[in-house]
Amino acid sequence: MRGRLIGLLLVIAGLAYPFAVYFGIERLPPQAFAALLGGLWLGRLLLGEQRPGSRWMALAALAFCLLLGLAGEPALLRWYPVLLSALLLGLFGLSLRFGPPLVERLARLREPQLPEVAVGYTRKVTQVWALFFLANGLVAAALTLWAPLAWWTLYNGLIAYALMGLLFAGEWLLRQRVRRSA
Repeated sequence: MRGRLIGLLLVIAGLAYPFAVYFGIERLPPQAFAALLGGLWLGRLLLGEQRPGSRWMALAALAFCLLLGLAGEPALLRWYPVLLSALLLGLFGLSLRFGPPLVERLARLREPQLPEVAVGYTRKVTQVWALFFLANGLVAAALTLWAPLAWWTLYNGLIAYALMGLLFAGEWLLRQRVRRSA
């Protein structure tokens, strides 16, 4: 129960993070961000469900928070979305390499006996999500390096989530068509 609450708080913190940076970068020291994020990631590590990749993702996020806290450099705040994209790329990508693909695992929670065509489909969807997180991370990194804070905030706080939502909805619609034709 506590693990789920911490997971929910991490999602909320992730959604609010770009706006918190935009409005707080001049008012709060980076150590405050590091303490809040670090506390949530530590809670996830200690209390969260142990799913594939959850331990190394939490450790990587904690290492980032430690670096942010020790360096105290406000510019580092803008690298957190890049880190999250890299972690998700790693999660999806490694599942393709060491299998089963992440989307297949999720599909089997709902339908344990997936037909062979669905297994191939879930592999392709996992590849698409991996490519999305690669592209998203590259855009976030470019904005971190070369764009004003307002552009970085707009992309990481709104556009990236809209693109994720469009990808999710588009895949759902495609899945419905594939199911009907199968």
